[in-house]
Amino acid sequence: MTRSMKLLLLGALALASACKKVEGAQSAPQRPPAPVSVATAVERDVPVYLDEIGKNIAPEVVTIQAQVPGRITGIHVKDGATVKRGDLLFTIDPRPYRAQLDSAEASLARNQAELELAKLEFGRVQKLLETDAISQQDHDSRRSAVAVSQAQVRLSQAAVATAQLNLEYCFIRSPIDGRAGQRLVDLGNVVNPSASGGLLVIQRLDPIYADFTIAENDLGSVQRALAAGQAKVEVRLPDEPDKPRTGTLTFLDNAVQDGTGTVKLRASIENRDWRFWPGRFVKVRLVLGTQKGAVLVPATATQISAKGPFVYVVKDDSTTELRPVAVGQRQGDLVAVAQGLKGGERVVTAGQLAVTPGGKVRSQP
Repeated sequence: MTRSMKLLLLGALALASACKKVEGAQSAPQRPPAPVSVATAVERDVPVYLDEIGKNIAPEVVTIQAQVPGRITGIHVKDGATVKRGDLLFTIDPRPYRAQLDSAEASLARNQAELELAKLEFGRVQKLLETDAISQQDHDSRRSAVAVSQAQVRLSQAAVATAQLNLEYCFIRSPIDGRAGQRLVDLGNVVNPSASGGLLVIQRLDPIYADFTIAENDLGSVQRALAAGQAKVEVRLPDEPDKPRTGTLTFLDNAVQDGTGTVKLRASIENRDWRFWPGRFVKVRLVLGTQKGAVLVPATATQISAKGPFVYVVKDDSTTELRPVAVGQRQGDLVAVAQGLKGGERVVTAGQLAVTPGGKVRSQP
């Protein structure tokens, strides 16, 4: 083979190799559009709120105690029973106190009789004094006897009232409407006001309080909401977050607590069904006002990078743009976007891992 033929053969091989490279470059597959879920940002009025953890407190808690000593002869309430004001709870043996009342009434009757006699004698002495048939000293003595008898009657009346009161204390009744706890005494126990503890604890459950605290930095916004009459409270149970109950803010403490930098608040909520229970923790949302025209997107649309939160905005040509945003408060499954987004723009809500800025996407259900 001559030198010229070799050169022609090498040139042909090089040309064939170059054609194959160009053909391979032209036939390289492009990256397909990323499958994503897309939602449209909406504008609407949303509440501005503070979320806190609170605790239910009974508005009235009464510890039933004996006011007179004696033996328990009757228990008229069951553990955990519903009681009304005036319901009979316990009976202390009333016999000693009935005897004291009878004795006091007898003493009162005797003193009243002595008073009547003293008045009659004093009336006779007054007539005799007019005729000088009796001395002034006897007259004054009889008048003094009337005064003493009147004092004895008043003393006996006080003794009767005390005996009646002690007899009433033998029948212990509920001072409030509420629910009874576990009784702390049994039938036959001897109770003494100065030595024994409580007999029973009754708590009122309707309405019920929700006590919670806020940071001192939020105090100003709360005070402004109260002054404008816009503050309201929503209380939720941890296991029923979708069933809020509206309450009324009834108490704002007069000082910031030392050490914690918090302020105590209290809301009163209706509890006729006894859904809320004293001592249970609850979620409290203090609504301070309304934000007009807030931009909302699903909470899954927002992502976090080293530079802060962002969303992928889908343009009309199905390409995406990485858009930094300022995220506001959650509104259920949505989140408010304070800056960086307008109502009507479409954002990616699922499939962000497959999305690249400027790349195409394909919306799927």
